[in-house]
Amino acid sequence: MGRRKKTDEKTAKPIRGPGRKAKKQGAPTFPKELLPTASTEKKKISSRGRQRARKRLEKEELKQTNKKNPKLVTRTKKRQSDGESNEDEEEEQQQINGFTDENQQWLKPKKKKVLFDDDQNGEEVMDEDVPFDDEFNDVESTTDEDEDEDETDEPKLDIEKKSKKIREKQKQAKERSEQELLTNIQQQEKVQFPSGQEITKDAPQADLQLIMHRIREVINVLNDFKTKREPNRSRKEYLDLLQQDLCNYYSYNDFLMNKLLDLFPLAEIIDFLEANEVQRPVTIRTNTLKTRRRDLAQALINRGVNVDPLDKWTKVGLVIYNSQVPIGATPEYLSGHYMLQGASSFLPVMALAPQPNERILDMCAAPGGKASYIGALMRNSGILVANDANKDRARAIIANTHRLGLTNTIVTNLDGRQFSEHMGGFDRCLVDAPCSGTGVISKDPAVKSSKDEKDIQRCFTAQRQILLNAIDAVNESSATGGYIVYSTCSILVEENEAVIQYALNNRPVKLVETGLEFGVEGFTNFKGTQFHPFMKYCRRYYPHLHNLDGFFVAKLKKYSTKQGNKKEAESTIQKKDKNQEDNSNASIADD
Repeated sequence: MGRRKKTDEKTAKPIRGPGRKAKKQGAPTFPKELLPTASTEKKKISSRGRQRARKRLEKEELKQTNKKNPKLVTRTKKRQSDGESNEDEEEEQQQINGFTDENQQWLKPKKKKVLFDDDQNGEEVMDEDVPFDDEFNDVESTTDEDEDEDETDEPKLDIEKKSKKIREKQKQAKERSEQELLTNIQQQEKVQFPSGQEITKDAPQADLQLIMHRIREVINVLNDFKTKREPNRSRKEYLDLLQQDLCNYYSYNDFLMNKLLDLFPLAEIIDFLEANEVQRPVTIRTNTLKTRRRDLAQALINRGVNVDPLDKWTKVGLVIYNSQVPIGATPEYLSGHYMLQGASSFLPVMALAPQPNERILDMCAAPGGKASYIGALMRNSGILVANDANKDRARAIIANTHRLGLTNTIVTNLDGRQFSEHMGGFDRCLVDAPCSGTGVISKDPAVKSSKDEKDIQRCFTAQRQILLNAIDAVNESSATGGYIVYSTCSILVEENEAVIQYALNNRPVKLVETGLEFGVEGFTNFKGTQFHPFMKYCRRYYPHLHNLDGFFVAKLKKYSTKQGNKKEAESTIQKKDKNQEDNSNASIADD
């Protein structure tokens, strides 16, 4: 359709012009009424704009007349004070100006200029002193404030008036409440000690906002005690009040709060307590035996998991912000590509630094997070013994070792306090001792009120026995090792530095650097108790400083096999027991 027929040159008819389909449509034509005309006219201004322009001109005219005739201003003021009418003023002003007109305030007998050109409608003609262009620009650049002023001149409806009154009342009430709050705070310049009944109130019934305000005021006074204290109050009274308020506000018992106040300065105690109220971020560890961190992150992102690398100090950690799927049930988790593990649990294994083809012992291994990390660093070579005293928890070690693909692991169920009697000759040993859990309060809030002095004593007694057996199980003559790493998820000195000092006194070991890049140094002096100077090699981690669970890491190296220290320690313990028995018998005899 539409193509020309191809024929021979002899029989073809001459082509007279373009074909029917080749014809182009001409340019469209419009009537003259619809065609745009090049208008050189100025833009029309609405009646509202003209009203605003008139008002401006009136104001300027009044200013100019007042400048030219200052006597007129004084006369009008006197007559207004005498009570004369405004009509006399208008007549006198008309005589001075030399003309009479209703628009006398903005018209003068000068050259006439067209302010608003409109040939079709022939609108108003105005006289002015100010040049035309400036006024026109002012009219065009009117702001919303001018429009609001004009709108206020118009009459309002009743509902608008009522709503305006309601808004004003609300604004006044808000200002009064803020003023009352400020006055109440200013009145309480000094700390008001509560009565006995108020102190014994439970935290939910008490005013928590008032308690927090009093806590901050007491800390402020204690920081500058000489100048801000009350003359009849001692420092102990302020500390007791602070401890009681902190217990009521954060739901701690007196024993644990007393320990925390001894451990942290006043400037950090609130930050630490607030950090314990917030959960730590969810972290996972990549199993390098089966995948790489980059591939694992990409696979999880494809499943709708928002992940990022954990930090510069680890190459296998990932932090999870949110997820559309359960992290513990993904195909990657079930196939052993990663392990759900807290970031602070990476640190003891990094300090241990296991090497391939070594014999390594994990004394308290359940549920197997640290043991699997050790096996991954050993690349499934050598021998890894994962021990736990709890048989049910040891089953979790078996499940995780199978899932993560560890083939060099032996799982045992022995008491760590007598482990050296069964096995020995290890190159390295990790002791993640059971503790009070004061560093993981965000995971277990029951620690706040459930721990007392007997629990702490029971913990550090078991920790000392386990650590000494771990030292006995290590081979000091190992070519590559002879190291013991001790860690707890507690921040109390009794479970950390005191246990390390006990091991230094009773076994041939010394403290060495952990190799960790960050962390707070251990205490060399605490409340008058002197520890070994090398205790500074230990590392402490706090939730408010590092955004990790509270943790302690220390690294020891065994340098001898002599058992003199062990025998001396046992003999000194027996002597102390005998002395205590003798003293008790003597006291009974005296009675």
